[in-house]
Amino acid sequence: MKCSVYIATSLDGFIAKPDGDIEWLDHPDYILKDKKEDFGFYAFMDSVDALVMGRHTFEKVLSFGEWPYEKPVIVLSSRKIDLPEHLGGKAFPMSGSPKEIIKKSAELGYKHLYIDGGVTIQRFLNARLIDVITITRIPVLLGQGIPLFGKTEYDINLQLISCSEFENGFVMLTYEPIYPVKS
Repeated sequence: MKCSVYIATSLDGFIAKPDGDIEWLDHPDYILKDKKEDFGFYAFMDSVDALVMGRHTFEKVLSFGEWPYEKPVIVLSSRKIDLPEHLGGKAFPMSGSPKEIIKKSAELGYKHLYIDGGVTIQRFLNARLIDVITITRIPVLLGQGIPLFGKTEYDINLQLISCSEFENGFVMLTYEPIYPVKS
């Protein structure tokens, strides 16, 4: 099973403002002359079988209005989740540790998961389950907010795979985590 992260952060490492707001991602200065530029997102989405996100990320996506995903979405929560009727067959709840989520996903036939949401990404990293991390750094300092990374159980070195810069100041970095050997 392959698990990948594809996410944007402010230059100071936040994925959202303290209240979860992500409107800062839609700043007019970020629009490129070539409006067809998707920063590799569509190719990435073509490579994954399903998305895995926490309940808070799921609720944020629901607030966008139209459901943006064609792929199945696994919504993680230890509590019961009421999914909107229109998402029948598109999103489904699941609970368990990251390793249990991987096992259940493999049983569903998934081979490549897109892991999304700060806490979910942190849990999968600490479980040594993230294979690739793609972070697009947005040229803004938020000063405070919800960080992409939190406390780790150990140091995680990252091997740079690629780096791309865009005319709007975005910098996309792709890393492979190098997990320490378990003792």
